[in-house]
Amino acid sequence: MKRIANTIRDIKEYPSALIGLSIIMILIAVSIFAVIYMPYHRAIALWKGADNIWMDNPRNASPAWVNLLPGINIPETIVVDSAGQPGIKTITPIAAETKTVDFRLGFDYTYGEFPKEINIFFTAQYEEIPPHLDLIWHTPDGRSISLDSQTPKHSSTYRVSQSSRLQRRTGGLTPHIGLLAKPGSKPEVPLQGKYELEIQGLTFEEAADFEVKLVVYGHVHGLAGTDHLRRDLLVALLWGTPIALAFSLVAAVGTTIFGLIFAAIGVWYGGWLDGLVQRLTELTMILPALPIYIMVGLFVSRSIWVILLTVILLSLFSGSKIYRAMFLQIKEAHYIEAARAYGAGDFRIILRYLIPRIIPTLIPGFVTAIPIFVFLEASLALLGVGDPVLPTWGKVLSEAQANGALHMGHYYWVLQPAVLLLITGLAFAAFGFALDRIFNPRLRGL
Repeated sequence: MKRIANTIRDIKEYPSALIGLSIIMILIAVSIFAVIYMPYHRAIALWKGADNIWMDNPRNASPAWVNLLPGINIPETIVVDSAGQPGIKTITPIAAETKTVDFRLGFDYTYGEFPKEINIFFTAQYEEIPPHLDLIWHTPDGRSISLDSQTPKHSSTYRVSQSSRLQRRTGGLTPHIGLLAKPGSKPEVPLQGKYELEIQGLTFEEAADFEVKLVVYGHVHGLAGTDHLRRDLLVALLWGTPIALAFSLVAAVGTTIFGLIFAAIGVWYGGWLDGLVQRLTELTMILPALPIYIMVGLFVSRSIWVILLTVILLSLFSGSKIYRAMFLQIKEAHYIEAARAYGAGDFRIILRYLIPRIIPTLIPGFVTAIPIFVFLEASLALLGVGDPVLPTWGKVLSEAQANGALHMGHYYWVLQPAVLLLITGLAFAAFGFALDRIFNPRLRGL
């Protein structure tokens, strides 16, 4: 306990260690929050976009906090759903099984830019005859524009922005621009005010009914924005944290422990066993690790666990030569001779006297090795051999590169995961270098 207290006191003397440790604790807290708030199966379902869960999100939208900057008022997504809002729905019976169902979905548009697109979603309940709908668009200046007539299925979508018929009615303008443009403006600017979508429906069965949802897609969305598949990038940024930390931690622990044990066994027994450990160490030093990871990902499996196992196997003897030099000195110490004298077994000496002696000097190297594996996982994902299922920082960067995020001006798509990678690497490096000064007496004065 006294040694731990002294170590904590020494850490407080290094501001870089405190900053690095604080960031590491924040990353751990984010990881715990992500796992609790968004369990694994839910995170995978969200990232896959199951059941069109992201259809209310715009494509390639910047984070919503951009609007907090002075002088910026970028359109946000507007959703008007008739479900749960009885005040915008009017039902009038006109015959035994026939009735009119009318909707008025209104919203205020106060932005200086046009939306990305407009979609109308229908959910209808009927047995044989679908309802008939007439869609009318009302503008703030009193104009009424007939959009289309629909006979929706049980679940259907009217993509306003892709309607060629509507584009002709709006003078050749893209529909989501023509419907909101101020008349006579060149270039076109949005007419601000209250818009209303009127839907005049006719149902032909007693139990028939339908609901409508209007989505006017903005240019910003959520805390992290969206990608080309409308997915909220916050899912990958949150879940990328525990994945990165778990992958790097297991890899660092596995490579450090195995390298340490093999070096200790080789030094203690010596002879051909020590020579074998050294030859295997030299072999792993010259093997091209990255091409092997890529080959495993392409021909065996892209699962993160298979890649992790490959990383550990290729690093089993990493650092063995450094550990061997330390063990050779410790092996000749007097307390080792004393342990032999009272009959301690070989493995007891290795595990109780050799290995614990150098553990304090290994901690800094272990900490600084963690960001190496964080960047390795991201690099493999960027090269296209990352886990295809898990939402990780590297996966976000890979898809951003594949879809030309920088060329399209979607800088948030690249910067957010890149900044998280840099912060993680900086935190562990700062903390590890400070620990190296604490545990290495020769560096204390530097």
